[in-house]
Amino acid sequence: MQRSGFQAGPGEVIRPSSELLAVSRRWIDAIRFRRGNEVRNLMSDHDHLRFVGTGEGELWAGSAVREGIAGFFGAIPPFLRHDETFAEAYEAGETGWSCFVHELVFADQPDRTFHVRTTLIFALEDGVWKIVHRHGSVPIPNMDFVGIDQNAIADLVAAAREDFSLDQQDGFASIMFTDIVNSSRLASMMGDRLWSSEVARHFATLRKQIEGSGGQFVKSLGDGTMSSFAQPDQALHAAGAILQETERSDGPAIALRIGIHTGNVVQTKDDFFGAVVNKAARIAALAAPGEIQVSDATRKMVGETRDFRFAESTSVQLQGLEGTHVIYRLEKSTEPGRV
Repeated sequence: MQRSGFQAGPGEVIRPSSELLAVSRRWIDAIRFRRGNEVRNLMSDHDHLRFVGTGEGELWAGSAVREGIAGFFGAIPPFLRHDETFAEAYEAGETGWSCFVHELVFADQPDRTFHVRTTLIFALEDGVWKIVHRHGSVPIPNMDFVGIDQNAIADLVAAAREDFSLDQQDGFASIMFTDIVNSSRLASMMGDRLWSSEVARHFATLRKQIEGSGGQFVKSLGDGTMSSFAQPDQALHAAGAILQETERSDGPAIALRIGIHTGNVVQTKDDFFGAVVNKAARIAALAAPGEIQVSDATRKMVGETRDFRFAESTSVQLQGLEGTHVIYRLEKSTEPGRV
């Protein structure tokens, strides 16, 4: 005798689920048509939520995943074609799952077809099916797949791990770090009192240049600083002005290294956090005395204009960050309005 399902446990039968098939397709369509709120609302808001992606390290957990999901999928280019080639869904009591395979063609790569596999696990929460686990895979890295590193969820999860305050918000920014080279040697030569006075004067100069370029002086870090800018060109103008001002100073010969990275950051009232901040700091640490090094993301956003000129790219390892990263040395930064 044919049965419609089989026993999963006491009183539970696993059976095909047209309801979960419909919910899954609605979620996938919301991604396709960039309905960010719908994508978010179909996911659990509990800490047991899990998100597994294709890229190395894309295994995230917690409610921060739900908050970053629109930004993650929003980075994907528009579709030229989106065909479902396989679909199934099952439920058993208050849990269920679905599996899909799609063929995708993106607008920016019309001659390539990508096969994307997605598995969704559901749980009934207050009588409503919610996604509690998502696993997606394609056979190539994200950079080759969509042309961008997708950090929206990683940034938010990193912030959540640090248990930041409830007034945090996320947004787009260019983060700049500066650092005085050989500060310990200079301090020993000048003495602590004179050196502290010189550092205070140096920070005042930096703050003036940063705020004059439209940025926010976030904090000092020993002999270095961290600042934030709404636009990457503001950060580059400030960095160039800071180096010029430092070279013109009549004080001790201070050499700076500067690093800049652009992306989504998590902000509280007085500070910024997340992967973008960490990467900017690592880039600054690699800069030579008198150099401004910027990330590939920052370089792409400002382009090559009469205000900025960059050296050839360099692939580097950044401490604490996986894989290789592309950086550029800023060779020229002209004040706005000047040639």
